[in-house]
Amino acid sequence: MTVYQISVFIENKEGRVKKAINSLSKFDINIRALSLADSAKYGILRLIVSDTEKSIEVLENDGFLVKKNEVIIVKIPDKPNGLNSVLEILDENKINVEYLYAFITHNIDQALVVMRLEDMKNGEEILKTNNAELLTSVDVESL
Repeated sequence: MTVYQISVFIENKEGRVKKAINSLSKFDINIRALSLADSAKYGILRLIVSDTEKSIEVLENDGFLVKKNEVIIVKIPDKPNGLNSVLEILDENKINVEYLYAFITHNIDQALVVMRLEDMKNGEEILKTNNAELLTSVDVESL
């Protein structure tokens, strides 16, 4: 069920995020989800995109440092406590969440949560065992 995310390391300077986004748009790469975290000097732009391999190539050719990571995308009810129901499963099984970010879909009843777990394999199995609905890369492409 693994989906790939790219992490783009960006200097914390004016126009750098825009340059990365422009690089992708020139090749008709669609951004499905994103998260931006920064520090004083650098930021990490995390992206779920329509074409992971092409995105890596394009961004590296434009001088960006890019890393591909496995993530899990879980469908959750888009209502209060929806996220907590999934986090409780992970917590009960001592699976640490390294980071997460969410995005909504056209379906107003559900949200999607991108998760990077300390133990991806075990976390995925535990979520499946507990009837969590995980997306595949094919599912993401169809969003």
